[in-house]
Amino acid sequence: MTMAKARTYSRYSTEAAFLLGKQIKLGRKQRKWAEHDLADRAGISRATLQKIEKGDLTCAIGLVFEVAALVGVKLFDTENTSLATHLERTDDKLALLPKAIHKSKKAVDDNF
Repeated sequence: MTMAKARTYSRYSTEAAFLLGKQIKLGRKQRKWAEHDLADRAGISRATLQKIEKGDLTCAIGLVFEVAALVGVKLFDTENTSLATHLERTDDKLALLPKAIHKSKKAVDDNF
């Protein structure tokens, strides 16, 4: 039986997850919710909530975002309307780019 290789993450990703976990914990405590209260509201186990609050990068992003929303942590901006604006701008930029990226099979002769 082979064991799965441990995934490594950049320092930035690790620190960002740790910060988000701390912000979630702060939001929970400011609302005076016990761990089991927030876990019940999010539909997750208390153990999963503890992993999220510790910044565990193996937690599903959807769960982390939902818990953050429940405690009022703003992920991208302070206003909900600007999140829609960011999505629209990103969609506009993506529309200008090719749908797929392929490596060039033919060498480009740029020697004029």
